Amino acid sequence: MSWFRGKWSWLPLVTIMATVFCLSVQFQADAKSLEPYTVGAVLALTGPAASLGQPERDTAQMIEEQINRAGGINGHPLKLVIYDTAGEESKCVLAVKRLIEQDKVIAIIGPSRTGESLALIDTIERAKLPLVSCAAGIQIVQPVRPWIFKTPQSDVLAVMKIIDYLKPKKIERIAILSESNAFGESGKTELKNRLPSAGISIVAEESYGDKDTDVSTQLTRIRVKNPQAIIDWGTSVGSALVTKNARQLGITCPIIMSHGVANETYLRLAGEAANGVVLPAGKLLVAQDLPKRDPQRKLLLKYTADFREKFGRETDTFGGHAYDSLHLIIRALRKVGPDPAKIRVELEKTKKFVGTGGIFNFSPKDHNGLTKDAFVMVKVVKGKWAWEK
Repeated sequence: MSWFRGKWSWLPLVTIMATVFCLSVQFQADAKSLEPYTVGAVLALTGPAASLGQPERDTAQMIEEQINRAGGINGHPLKLVIYDTAGEESKCVLAVKRLIEQDKVIAIIGPSRTGESLALIDTIERAKLPLVSCAAGIQIVQPVRPWIFKTPQSDVLAVMKIIDYLKPKKIERIAILSESNAFGESGKTELKNRLPSAGISIVAEESYGDKDTDVSTQLTRIRVKNPQAIIDWGTSVGSALVTKNARQLGITCPIIMSHGVANETYLRLAGEAANGVVLPAGKLLVAQDLPKRDPQRKLLLKYTADFREKFGRETDTFGGHAYDSLHLIIRALRKVGPDPAKIRVELEKTKKFVGTGGIFNFSPKDHNGLTKDAFVMVKVVKGKWAWEK
C-alpha cells in the first residue's frame, strides 16, 4: 500500500512537467509563427538620383509601419532592410548580395535607376529571388526574366503617349536631348525607333551628363536646327538644368520631358522656367482632378494624404513606384507565404491590381503589366502640375 501511495505521489509532478513541456512547445510554435517576413530594398538615398530614392524609402517605411500596426502579414511582422546605393551600379550589386547572403531576405524592391537594375540581373537570377524594380527602362523586363518585375511605366509607353500628344498638334520636327545613363539611352532608343514611323523627324540629337552644370552648348546647337519641339529624356536634376538653360537662351518652342521628372524636386529646381513644360506621368500627380469613377482615384488620394500626414510634404511618382512594388510583394506573401519561388509565381499571376502607377496585369510574357493608358499628359502651370487634357 505504501508503494501504491508513493507511486501516485509522483503524479502531480509528472502532470506539471508535462504541462510545462506542452506550453514550451506551444510557445516555440507561436514564436515561429511571429517571425518577421524580411524584405530588402536597394534605393538611391544619396547622389544624383536621391530625389528618386528618398521618397521611395519614406513610402516603404510608412507601409512597413502601417502593416505592422494592423497586425502584420498573416500575423508576421514586416521587416524592411534598406541599403543606400547612391545610384551606383557597383554599390547596388554589393548591397543586393548582402541582402541575399547576410540578411536572408525573401524578396527585394528597387533599385531606383535603370542602370542599377540591369546590373543586378545575373545576381538576382542566380539567387532565384523576386525583385520588383522601381526603375523605368524597358530593358529591365524585355526580354522577360523569371525573377525580375518592375512597377514604373516603361519608357516605350511614355514615347507612345508623347506621339499621341504630338500628332494632333502637327509637330513633325523634334530635337532630342538625353541624359548619358541607362535611362536616358533607353528613352533615346525608343524615340528613335518610334518617332520616324509616326511621321516625326529627328533634326538634332544631343546628350549631357547627370553631373553637368550647363547644357547651353548642346541647346545652342539644337536651336540652329529650328525644331518644332524639344524632347528631353532625363531625371529631375539634369532636366531642370535643361529647362533653365533653354529659357535663358530664349528658346520658345515646346519642351516635353520624360516621366523621369514627375516630382517636386524638378519643379523646385527648374522654378519659373518649368511653366509650360509638358510630360507623360502617372495619375498620382493629378489625383484630385480624376473623375470619381476612376479606379485609381481613391487609392491615390489616400496614399497622398497618408504621406502628407506622416512627412509634412507631398509625395510623388517615385514614392508611388515603391508603394506599388512593396504592396505587390505583400499581396503575394499574404497568399503564399515566404517562399521566394511561390512569391515569384504569385507575382506573375497578378491581375487587376490597382496601384499608383496604373492597373497591373502581369503574365509570363509581361513583367510590367501596364499599357500607355497608365499615363496622362501633365503640364506645369504656375509651378504646379495640371492635367493637360
